[in-house]
Amino acid sequence: MRSPAPRALLATASVAVALAAADTYVVVLALTDMMTGVGVGIDALQKATPIISGFLLGYIAVLPLIGRLADLVSRQRILLTCLGIFVVGSAVTALSVELPVLVTGRVLQGIGGGGLVPATLALVADLWPADRRGMPLGVVGAVQELGSVLGPVLGAIVLAVSGWRMIFWLNVVAGVLLAVAVVLAGGERPSRPRAIPLVLGVLALVVTGLALAAPQRLVTDITLGLPFVPFGGSTSRLATPIGVAALVLVLAWVLVSAPGWWALLGRADVPGALLLGLALGSVVLTFAASDPAREVVGPLGFALLPLGALAFGLYLWRHRRAAEPLVARGVVRGRARFSLLVSAFVGAALVSVVVDVPVLARLTLTDSQTEAALVLVRFLVAVPVGALLGGWSLRRLGDGVVSGGGLGLAAIGLAVMSRWGDGALDDFSATVVLALVGLGVGLALAPVNNAALAAAPDEAHGVASALVVVARMVGMVVGLALLTAIGLHRYYDTVAALPDQTDTKALVAAGIVQVQTVFTGATVAALLGALASIGLGLRRNHETVGGGITPLGRSGRRW
Repeated sequence: MRSPAPRALLATASVAVALAAADTYVVVLALTDMMTGVGVGIDALQKATPIISGFLLGYIAVLPLIGRLADLVSRQRILLTCLGIFVVGSAVTALSVELPVLVTGRVLQGIGGGGLVPATLALVADLWPADRRGMPLGVVGAVQELGSVLGPVLGAIVLAVSGWRMIFWLNVVAGVLLAVAVVLAGGERPSRPRAIPLVLGVLALVVTGLALAAPQRLVTDITLGLPFVPFGGSTSRLATPIGVAALVLVLAWVLVSAPGWWALLGRADVPGALLLGLALGSVVLTFAASDPAREVVGPLGFALLPLGALAFGLYLWRHRRAAEPLVARGVVRGRARFSLLVSAFVGAALVSVVVDVPVLARLTLTDSQTEAALVLVRFLVAVPVGALLGGWSLRRLGDGVVSGGGLGLAAIGLAVMSRWGDGALDDFSATVVLALVGLGVGLALAPVNNAALAAAPDEAHGVASALVVVARMVGMVVGLALLTAIGLHRYYDTVAALPDQTDTKALVAAGIVQVQTVFTGATVAALLGALASIGLGLRRNHETVGGGITPLGRSGRRW
């Protein structure tokens, strides 16, 4: 085994995190084309909800399990596995012509892309001592937010020269190249796969690819086209002989490969992961699929939320009794609890700006969705800058000082934004305010992760990182639903009080009231996050075990 190249490995893993983050936002521009590509009309926008919520579901619900697995096997192995899942999900998405297949691809992308984040954060904890993690954690936070900036830009470029499927084929190419780079930088040679699982895996990929692609030259051939003929009156490409063969091969590969994972999955507490995943999935689907114009909790939520509460209660029961629980005992304690709380508030504040700044721009500045999105760049560019600055500041300041100061700065900017009206975005001061809010939010990213890692046992850094990411994503999903619903309620009240409800200027003013309400809620979230940051600790972290960069995790496990 060669010695690892820590900085090269961190850089490679960070680029992979940026790729997954970009994929989250690129769908916004390509969504209408994707709907058309799978036979969903633009007038049936509600049917496209699973394209977005499916990615979120995969991203959030499986994160604790991936974090736990990252604590049991090498970080490099988890990075490669997540990249593999992301590549397969991207290929499935690119080949899909049916909504269920497209959603399946997006779920796989979410699982693979989401798992890269805790594995990379845990990698930082392995390779850098506690008093030197700030800058590497800032780098990870910065590239993740940079991906959100580049995603729409790259998506627009690809859509200008090709179709939406090319976006996901580029993901496949990038994922494969990054996997090679992880192997080269990590120094750990992947174990040689057993012959039978390897053959079955290759056959499953090839046959599934053929079934989904349905090449015209084969389909129209009198003999070779027989495996592509659908059963009965079905139009699904999987309801064909070759589709069934593909499903059988996938199942066979899973059964043959499973014995090598049983012992590991047993230690990872799969029952606990299923219960916690069900609880998180219930929250995501409740709020991501609701229509804020009519309700905060949709019809499904009245069944999903009680189900999620029951699943979480059962998880807590199992957590107390399992010999090796999914979330190791001692992970969520002290500063770690505050890191989860602050992370959720950061997510709520962040998503409010991302969603409602373009809305305000459309109301007061331009009719172009693209131009409205460009206004947001002023904020998005500042977030990774703040993340780097926050990581650098941890060399001299405590986590709570950096996080609280950043969120306090963001709260001031958001309070100013809550008073913006017609013409506010035309003024140069709007650029300054957006940049300050982005800088403040970015400052909180590294301290939150740093506090969670410092509070967790060395052998639980993966699951600790996963919980921080989960908290932020849940904060984004729930915060957006709640604040949008409150904003729309004020909008409808304002419209109802108008003497002339056909007055365009009055309706625009009512829309501005809605946006102002959301920014007010984001201000409160940032203030609460700043107060909660005190619990992260006001003193700088110091390494208590030993220092320096080491190829071994402090638990003695090869990473």
